[in-house]
Amino acid sequence: MINLMEEAMRWFGPADTVSLAEIRQTGATAVFSALHEIPYGDAWPAEAIRRRQDEIAAAGLTWRIVESVPVSEAIKTRTGDFERHLENYRITLERLGAAAIGVVVYNFMPVMDWVRTDLRHRLPDGTEALLYDPKKFAAFDLFALQRPGAEKDWSETQRAAAEVF
Repeated sequence: MINLMEEAMRWFGPADTVSLAEIRQTGATAVFSALHEIPYGDAWPAEAIRRRQDEIAAAGLTWRIVESVPVSEAIKTRTGDFERHLENYRITLERLGAAAIGVVVYNFMPVMDWVRTDLRHRLPDGTEALLYDPKKFAAFDLFALQRPGAEKDWSETQRAAAEVF
């Protein structure tokens, strides 16, 4: 029988405050993870991929999905050493494929990509979750980025909420 759905959780690696044992305890059988310690633009060494797979497997889980192999600013802007970064990205994808990790989620947002997200939103029961915060994003767009014409893209109510943020 083919299992079309699997419970998985994101794991930020050995420094994550949530351990692999805790993820396993939820009933998850897989994790989304990445090699966050590898600098943007560098190829992920095959040995580092294998070590992370082994670490996850030792906890009774499988590394199914990479989130993410970062797309460097050089690639996004096609400047600097972008050709080397592209080649290293290709090499990394090949190495992940050779390790039987068949899904790579990528993030192509420019510069400050998580600015719109509250990374530690506390729910009423005390648990934490990621939360898109439109007020935060509006404040960033209007006051930090100061994008020309931004005020036309936000309603009066949204602008007022951003000012208080």
